[in-house]
Amino acid sequence: MLTQAQIESYRRDGYLFPFPALSADELAASNAGLARYEQWLGRPVNQADRRWRSASYVMLPWVDALVTHPRVLDVVEDVIGPDILVYTATWFIKEGNSPAFTAWHQDATYFGLTPHEHVTAWIALSDAGAEAGCMEVASSQGSPLQMRHAALNLPNSINGGGQAIVDRIDDSKTATMALDAGSFSLHHTLCRHRSPPNRASHRRVGIGISYIPAHCRLTGSVRMCARLVRGRDTGGNFDPIPAPEGELHPAALERHERVYGRYRDNYAEQIAAHEREFAAQPV
Repeated sequence: MLTQAQIESYRRDGYLFPFPALSADELAASNAGLARYEQWLGRPVNQADRRWRSASYVMLPWVDALVTHPRVLDVVEDVIGPDILVYTATWFIKEGNSPAFTAWHQDATYFGLTPHEHVTAWIALSDAGAEAGCMEVASSQGSPLQMRHAALNLPNSINGGGQAIVDRIDDSKTATMALDAGSFSLHHTLCRHRSPPNRASHRRVGIGISYIPAHCRLTGSVRMCARLVRGRDTGGNFDPIPAPEGELHPAALERHERVYGRYRDNYAEQIAAHEREFAAQPV
């Protein structure tokens, strides 16, 4: 799917966009599915308990269809290879004219994955232009490095704890990753990115899907779960997640609780590991 020039651009900068994914019918079906999900929750996903933002492909077949979409996987395969797992997927929703934002951060910080080959495909279910608070990314300039983060408890932050990079950031080479509804972007796990508030009148809806090659492993003690979406699970480093039995099926809901619980346990462990790693270094 990708040209050699596109692959080289991704390796240098850490991001690539835009790519078409969903047909008009698929986009409508996804938005209808989101409406059903929020009706079941009794509130918008972004206002519900944080567990419902994460790994919804475990219990919702229409989200599973997004994470297994062949147009997305064809592009992902070109950057991480043919054996692909979904590590997690998270809803990122900003209501119209809302102050919700995301500070500069890197996805790798609290995932605990090695090697650093994870890529996020961010699929827009609504138009996500600059006015709506789309992602801004900073080029890695061929040298992606893990930076120091801290929980700053920033008001209106989408990220739990308001985590943000506290090292100095060179933001002289940034790009605004505007996306039309139904399209997606890619960014590397060490790509520095942020998103400003939504100044548009419409809701900005997107889902970030974390794909990893099957040989990736966890650095912590928690045995995580992952969904095999293409090729073979050559590493065997995760407990497999099957396709959901049906929308909000009891067995799928029970599985989601287990998947999310392990994710949160690993996340907490990685926060502590990150703090230990940077404790002796000056800010």
